[in-house]
Amino acid sequence: MASARVLVHAQRAGAGGAAAFGQSVTGVFCPAHTDVALVSCGLERGHFLISDVPFPGSTVTVLKRPPFCPAKLGGATPGDREGQPGVAAAVAVLLEAACGHVLLTRRATTLRHFPNVWVPPGGHLEPGEELVAAGLRELAEETGLHLEPGTFSWNLLGLWESLFPPSLSWGPPRCHHIVAYLGLRSAEPRQQLQVGGPYRGWGSPPMGVPPSTGIHAQARLCLSPCEVSAVAWLEPPVLEAIAATEDGAEGSRSSPGELPATVGITELSAHGFRSSQIPTGILLRRAPAHGPDVERVSTGTKFALGRWRAGPGQGQRK
Repeated sequence: MASARVLVHAQRAGAGGAAAFGQSVTGVFCPAHTDVALVSCGLERGHFLISDVPFPGSTVTVLKRPPFCPAKLGGATPGDREGQPGVAAAVAVLLEAACGHVLLTRRATTLRHFPNVWVPPGGHLEPGEELVAAGLRELAEETGLHLEPGTFSWNLLGLWESLFPPSLSWGPPRCHHIVAYLGLRSAEPRQQLQVGGPYRGWGSPPMGVPPSTGIHAQARLCLSPCEVSAVAWLEPPVLEAIAATEDGAEGSRSSPGELPATVGITELSAHGFRSSQIPTGILLRRAPAHGPDVERVSTGTKFALGRWRAGPGQGQRK
């Protein structure tokens, strides 16, 4: 049974209400020929409110949609809404280790929406939750990582309007979200986030830990196989290159010239976890306009990485 969700409300010039499924929320705040607007957002009376003016407890940030957004192009007749009315609020977390690496996850191939696509941990905002609490919950549910209070700072990177399928050529939309991307910067290095204290046990070492002599590190990463098939800690040059491959944009930003041919990932297999390599080019693919989807980084994730790349001034740091 689907859990209760927080719905998005849009308000402009003092008027508005619940956002309509299949109709662009971004379009409420920007001209038809553009795809980005500066808005104020926050939780208000059980809804996630997006407004053209500040309100108590709100944060000013960017709201953006892709240029090929079905809700923008028209003709986005809703398909199977899967029992969910309106536009749902969601949260995704870009977790940055102290060394500058950022964690991305590859969605399980069995998922109905964006299968086999690389994204940050995330999911629906639940009633009564603050944004950061929802982000921390989703991070723990998908990866097993629990961040203790005082070990991280965070900021709102921006809002992304997401529909699936992401293109009208793939069929009518079945889900419609506004995703709040949060940047979480941990005080711990990547290795400490991946493995914790001593572990004495039998069998193979936990995920990401090389074999040693009887004493291994306790694994902190514990992937949810129904949601995640692999994880990767990506270095800043690769992240910048991913952000530069903006889907649907003409004349995208230039990416760093020298990148590794492959990147290391840890993926689930029939026998547990295994370290592997994938071509860096997989992460630099653009969303196909037609035909089946491919393994790639999601368009919204590229937006979030671009905001992350611009620095902590992109939103309110906590």
